[in-house]
Amino acid sequence: MKIAKSINVFGKKLEPCCDNPKTGFFRNGFCDTCAEDFGFHTVCIMVTKDFLKFSKRMGNDLSTPNPAYDFPGLKPGDKWCLCAARWKEALSHNMAPPVYLESTHIETLKIIDLMELQQFVMN
Repeated sequence: MKIAKSINVFGKKLEPCCDNPKTGFFRNGFCDTCAEDFGFHTVCIMVTKDFLKFSKRMGNDLSTPNPAYDFPGLKPGDKWCLCAARWKEALSHNMAPPVYLESTHIETLKIIDLMELQQFVMN
């Protein structure tokens, strides 16, 4: 797998998203991506209670631990590399979680407009 260049939505060096829990398609703490990452796990978010409920309702339970995948389950306040399409879906349901743009991969912009992301920015 060839990792896409680690660049954020501003065209600068991609900042880490989270090491605890270990996030990203590669579980390296970054929202890096590659051709095999069909979900575009590229949006660094802050998990909220409402988003967790929404995601579970949509068929993606992110709060329940899954030891087989070394997944601890997420809780409000965690940071996580979310699939760009899931974030966009949440946006369309008024459930989009806050984002960390410096840690969000530039490939995200193939799916989500930067102006949409900027409305949910975290520092």
